[in-house]
Amino acid sequence: MTKPKVLISDALSPAAVQIFKDRGVEVDFQPNLGKDKDKLAEIIGNYDGLAIRSATKATAKILEKATKLKVIGRAGIGVDNVEIPAATAKGIIVMNTPFGNSITTAEHAITLMLALAREIPQADASTQAGKWEKNRFMGVEITGKVLGVVGCGNIGSIVADRALGLRMKVIAFDPFLSPERAKDIGVEKVELDDLLKRADFITLHTPLTEKTRNIIDAAAIAKMKKGVRLINCARGGLVDEQAVVEALNAKHIAGAAFDVFVEEPATKNVLFGHPNVICTPHLGASTTEAQENVALQVAEQMSDYLLTGAISNAVNFPSITAEEAPKLKPFIALAEKLGSFAGQLTESGILKVEITYEGHVAEMKIKAITSAVLSGLLRPMLGEVNVVSAPVVAKERGMVVDEIVRAAQSDYESLITVTVATERQERSVSGTVYHDGKPRLVDVKGIRVDAEFGRSMIYVTNEDKPGFIGKFAGLLGDAKINIATFHLGRVAPGSDAIALVEVDGVVPADVLAKVQALPQVKQAKALTF
Repeated sequence: MTKPKVLISDALSPAAVQIFKDRGVEVDFQPNLGKDKDKLAEIIGNYDGLAIRSATKATAKILEKATKLKVIGRAGIGVDNVEIPAATAKGIIVMNTPFGNSITTAEHAITLMLALAREIPQADASTQAGKWEKNRFMGVEITGKVLGVVGCGNIGSIVADRALGLRMKVIAFDPFLSPERAKDIGVEKVELDDLLKRADFITLHTPLTEKTRNIIDAAAIAKMKKGVRLINCARGGLVDEQAVVEALNAKHIAGAAFDVFVEEPATKNVLFGHPNVICTPHLGASTTEAQENVALQVAEQMSDYLLTGAISNAVNFPSITAEEAPKLKPFIALAEKLGSFAGQLTESGILKVEITYEGHVAEMKIKAITSAVLSGLLRPMLGEVNVVSAPVVAKERGMVVDEIVRAAQSDYESLITVTVATERQERSVSGTVYHDGKPRLVDVKGIRVDAEFGRSMIYVTNEDKPGFIGKFAGLLGDAKINIATFHLGRVAPGSDAIALVEVDGVVPADVLAKVQALPQVKQAKALTF
């Protein structure tokens, strides 16, 4: 049997190279190749696996040449340098190592917080310049201060633990953090506005999604207490950098420390040069231990897949065998869309997710389908969640996940129902797969519908009164938004109703606001699948 062959095109630990060899995988170690896209495209067709860091760009053009490639392994969490749709279309598994950098990134955030509190970089520069400005650098203690953690997942919870050890009071905003989990890790769960008002230091540990983009903007800064200090080691784009500069100039923010920026590499930025700002070049994962951990982890994962077919930490496919894949694939697609539907409508912390399987689907490998539900559910808020990591992320946030299996209870050959219980409400959505293999939405909150999932949709709950459909469609027409499909459902004449409308293109916020303002409308949401 021919040995599988892996190309390592970025700098990876020699120990990782040895793992491949020890496991029986042939390795071609070319650590500078990732910078030469033409050469990479020329030789990529010879390999079964590609191990990378961030320098290699696995574009669609390069993947076209990857005729043998089965797996791409990214030593690190971010896979922005891999075109996932192109890889998926070619059946290439894309893996990452989501937890190898957690401690290192958390420690960097704590380091920046301490440096901000005592103005360490500024005092160092001054002293080494021959000055002795002892009275200029008047710092603050962190003991007894309030640390606000925005995003209390894997990294955020480590930061909270370290801060508690420094005798700080820790409050956290995270819609997916349950009260029980918050109690277990010793933090107080609060809403974002409360965190902004109370925190002396604010540190960000949330992915960049449409919901979190510019989560710290001018309006958020205005709610912060005067003298607050801000740390961002998560993602560029979470913070409006110009708004921070203006708040620093107004002395509303006492100091800011950034490891990530909207544009990277950041060779220039509005934050640069400000006397109360500390900047580092995306060093969150830059320790010897972290780089070693992710390199070893990706080598083990890729070897497992190439030699046994086992899939770990895949961002584009669940952990299932080749034999199970054809039957499971349409139900995994359905499950992810049902989860995404529920996730895009969820505004508060999730306490419990109940997934009910009825009919033929109940006899399948439901763990993979459950993972797909959780992946779709969590991704609108958390971004980099996949079908493998989603159950771990849900557990970290203290969510209860229940699976219920019924042999045959519905009108459908197979039916999946996802019920999400939050701190404020409970919502259920059901779907099935017809013989054409396409997932269908068949029930929302007890209201029967029959709708395919469109790429861009508007979901409306309304009172069933004459004239609503005309006004709704008229608003879309006036905005030159083309309607692809229109699905309606109601409990009874004159009672609660829903409309699911597939449209061409993205729905502008101002149009959605006009729909929401219609007198019959209770809720209007733009959804993407």
